[in-house]
Amino acid sequence: MIEVQAASRRVVDRSQVVRAGVEHFLRRSTLDMEALAIEMAISRATLYRVAGNRDALLGDVLGALTAAMFTQARAARTATGFDGVVEVSRHFGDLMRSPVLAAFLQNDSEAASRTIFTPAGGVHERAVDIQVEVFHETGLIGELPPGTDVRHLAYLYVRMVGAFLYAEFFTGRHADFDELVPALRSLLLPA
Repeated sequence: MIEVQAASRRVVDRSQVVRAGVEHFLRRSTLDMEALAIEMAISRATLYRVAGNRDALLGDVLGALTAAMFTQARAARTATGFDGVVEVSRHFGDLMRSPVLAAFLQNDSEAASRTIFTPAGGVHERAVDIQVEVFHETGLIGELPPGTDVRHLAYLYVRMVGAFLYAEFFTGRHADFDELVPALRSLLLPA
């Protein structure tokens, strides 16, 4: 009797796919699902079953990178209150100027727009969640009027900073963060 061995199957979970996706993105400035499947030694069908689709995985990858950049920016903060919040944003903006992200925004601007600015990728929502944490850890919360909707304020803040920082990639005009600070001050501090 001939024994037939079952082909070995590689089982992966979403966190492994996201981690591999981050590494792939950092090397290539894009997310090529076929190449990623080969790198992970899994079938494309398995990759899509675990990841959903390219935009979903790209959102998770960019969300993970956003969180990592926020972690670095928060660690570099020395000020508190409004100045601390702005300092974190300034550091974050400096980190965004990476050649990897610049190449992605230039070469795959449609996917970047979908995943970064719309609910499809969830990147913006993650940034808002982190911004609320920044408001708390800098003590800005104590400077806000009672009853302030902190999440909505964080949403507006992230939108303003994002529009300003991403404008450099889409328009080619260098973004001088100091130009944005007065508008941020009027948003966050009571008159």
